[in-house]
Amino acid sequence: MCGITGIHGRGDSAALTATHNMTAALAHRGPDAEGHWTDEQQVVLGHRRLSILDTSEGANQPMESACGRYVIAFNGEVYNYVELRTELTDYPFRTSGDTEVVLAALKAWGTDALSRFNGMFAFALWDRQEECLLLARDRMGIKPLYLFQSDNQLLWASEVRALLASERIPRRLDRGGLVDFLRYQTVHGPGTLIEGVEMLPAGHLLWADDNEVTVEPWWDAATAGRTHAEAGEPWTYAAAPAQQRVRELLMDSVRLRMRSDVPFGAFLSGGIDSSAVVALMTEVGDRRVSTFNVAFQEDAFDESQYARVIAEKFNTEHHEIRLSVDDFLEAVPDALAATDHPSGDGPNTYVVSQATKKAGITVALSGLGGDELFAGYPVFKRTVELLEKRWAMAWPKGLRRLAGAAYRTARPSMAADKLATLLAGDALDPASTYPVSRRVLLEPDVRRLTQLDAPPDSVATWCRSHLDVKPGLDLPVLSRISLAEMHTYMQHVLLRDTDQMSMAHALEVRVPFLDHRLVETALAIADPIKWPNTPKELLTQALGERLPREIIDRPKMGFTLPWDVWMRGPLADTCHAGLDALTRRDILNPAAVQDLWTGFESGRVTWSRVWTLVALGQWIDRHGLE
Repeated sequence: MCGITGIHGRGDSAALTATHNMTAALAHRGPDAEGHWTDEQQVVLGHRRLSILDTSEGANQPMESACGRYVIAFNGEVYNYVELRTELTDYPFRTSGDTEVVLAALKAWGTDALSRFNGMFAFALWDRQEECLLLARDRMGIKPLYLFQSDNQLLWASEVRALLASERIPRRLDRGGLVDFLRYQTVHGPGTLIEGVEMLPAGHLLWADDNEVTVEPWWDAATAGRTHAEAGEPWTYAAAPAQQRVRELLMDSVRLRMRSDVPFGAFLSGGIDSSAVVALMTEVGDRRVSTFNVAFQEDAFDESQYARVIAEKFNTEHHEIRLSVDDFLEAVPDALAATDHPSGDGPNTYVVSQATKKAGITVALSGLGGDELFAGYPVFKRTVELLEKRWAMAWPKGLRRLAGAAYRTARPSMAADKLATLLAGDALDPASTYPVSRRVLLEPDVRRLTQLDAPPDSVATWCRSHLDVKPGLDLPVLSRISLAEMHTYMQHVLLRDTDQMSMAHALEVRVPFLDHRLVETALAIADPIKWPNTPKELLTQALGERLPREIIDRPKMGFTLPWDVWMRGPLADTCHAGLDALTRRDILNPAAVQDLWTGFESGRVTWSRVWTLVALGQWIDRHGLE
């Protein structure tokens, strides 16, 4: 796990200095080594290293191939590097880690090598002979890669702040990105909050030479899942084969992600997903598993008893890190400062990562992705229920609007606002209902805040093109919601937060549920098999007796904290400073921001809608954006 930077187009001393500045801004991601490579004409590659596999200096980067033709700067892990190495018998390996295997595989197979990689990665490969640059990003977008192209130059980096450190990017807020953020507490790729800065999309690669820059996909989740579904294997429609396949793939995924030359462990919340990972780590590993649970002294927020059940069942070396409210509040300013691209949920991940790193762990496995693959979120159930109520759309639209307004008056809440929005729409299919379910601020609020003609809704646009039932798109309903979750909330909130907040402490987080083989399998399985009675039932049945019923049947809590109380009390100054940054810079309408805060103080507006703006304002102020 590392951080990468680079510039293509000018390899002069000024470009080298800019790349050094970018790489220095990523020191937190890679405290073990720093390296640069340039041909002094066309390209500069930069790298910060967090040593995980082959910790010797010989494995530092950028790394040249044995023949000298290729140079790579690599971020992430390719877990099946051991198996790939046995196929590359003609390559004279000098190291024992995965980076040189990636380099050798690209030399031998070209971009076909990408489909053989099982892992999370973003890399830059320079071909000295063809004078051509290749950038690529993993299938699920676990590792980020940001781009900026201008004046015949292409800059890239693992974080936005590194691009800004080059001093070659105007610090201007992107208005489209701003509206997307207000709607969904994040910006969906390829856009960002900074004008001209984009993300290389997940599962895509980029070619660049002196003449052009081209971007193309090399993997697509929907296509991969549909291919399996159309094959008609028994595991796509029968319970027992589906359970066996899920169990075998998840077990192998965990096995691969336990490869490490440094201490590793697992996050253990006591929920189904993290407990499943720990159970399988114990089964496939050859040493006692270290588990980490961040517990709160206040019983209302403490779910540590569930983590202890799993720790005792599997005899893990359990670390219960107990925090007080004061401990958490003290970390909030640092979490805001560590934020590379804002979201409404970063501080939670920051605190868990900080505590795990302090315990001496460099690699941690996480249960992230289980809810998205196996229908664990309420949005899955709500979508199915709405589909069953499609008859209501036969009513005249005026009548539906009246019904929605009446419900909103009787039960004022964000949920009522969303229902009224859906009733005023044209359909209750997943492409129409999903975007509304994930909205933080609805369109009237966005218009009041920005006073702009809002650009098209990015999530709605994506859903219409990917989730509408059409010839060739025959994935089950729950799988279509999984696709939406993976493309939106998971990729651009959960994974982005996990990367930036864990790497703020030089902690690598691995996510076994996002092994592409398991993702493709889950998308191909029929709804009645995936969810015959309860959420995530296929997953729990696949695990058999490994998980006790008290874990399977426990209420879903999540990492819930009293943000509304804190924001009116100890975090009030932080909130006002963030909101003031937005109005002082004429980014948002002061009257609308004040109305939102007043609504929050009265209990009419939920804390998350306000905290999203606070995080945004703090971030904009820190980076001097206009």
